[in-house]
Amino acid sequence: MMTDRNGPEAGARGVKPRVLVLANQKGGVGKTTTAINLGTALAAIGERVLIVDLDPQGNASTGLGIDRKNRQTSTYHVLAGEASLEESITETVVPGLSVAPSTLDLLGIELEIANERNRAHRLRSAIQELSGSEVSEPFTYILIDCPPSLNLLTINALTAADAVLVPLQCEFFALEGLSQLLKTVEQVRSALNPELTIHGVVLTMFDPRNNLSGQVVADVRQFMGNKVYETMIPRNVRVSEAPSHGKPVLLYDLKCAGSQAYLRLASEVIQRERALRAA
Repeated sequence: MMTDRNGPEAGARGVKPRVLVLANQKGGVGKTTTAINLGTALAAIGERVLIVDLDPQGNASTGLGIDRKNRQTSTYHVLAGEASLEESITETVVPGLSVAPSTLDLLGIELEIANERNRAHRLRSAIQELSGSEVSEPFTYILIDCPPSLNLLTINALTAADAVLVPLQCEFFALEGLSQLLKTVEQVRSALNPELTIHGVVLTMFDPRNNLSGQVVADVRQFMGNKVYETMIPRNVRVSEAPSHGKPVLLYDLKCAGSQAYLRLASEVIQRERALRAA
């Protein structure tokens, strides 16, 4: 058996990756940007990372340079039971980072599987099958990018996950959206996934010149305590530009403030993982 640098024994078969879902029913809070760049940062420090794109818009896939014509096998086919997760995986330009891309077909999956008994467990079963398959370099992290709604796609992600990472924009109604998400997490924990935890809340689009940003930070830290990561992602032009070039911001401009923030966030995530394993 070999051991990955951060944790449990890992072999070619039966490895269980840590599954983190990025969820928030509000749009425009930085879910996809965080999935892409946290995944890149984790890969940069030696992790093997898979991003599962569950948003029908497919922005995580596009932001990682996966052209729509190269998405013949997507997460739609996985949830529909037409392909395995392994068959959908596409390598990206980032060493150690792969993606299971999405397509607009996902818009119809809820109706297609609504009457199936295992409709909430489709993704969980696919991840378990992947973990049990024989691969030379197993994934150590799976990040799931969710759509901006609490629909069956998000429920599948929460049912499959070990923990939830919540990107939260520094704006006026941030706490309202967070409260709603926490209720959904509690419902999923009660009915579908008792092991589900909140990994942390990452504050995004922080602007130190804006008094409201500072107030939101204070309110969220008071509400969530040490669940809020120390790292805050600043509002940064380079972060916004990178997806149009099909690159994570860490490849587009490593030295910009956004890239440095995502590297710090990856370090915090790893530290929390170590603390969880040691507990």
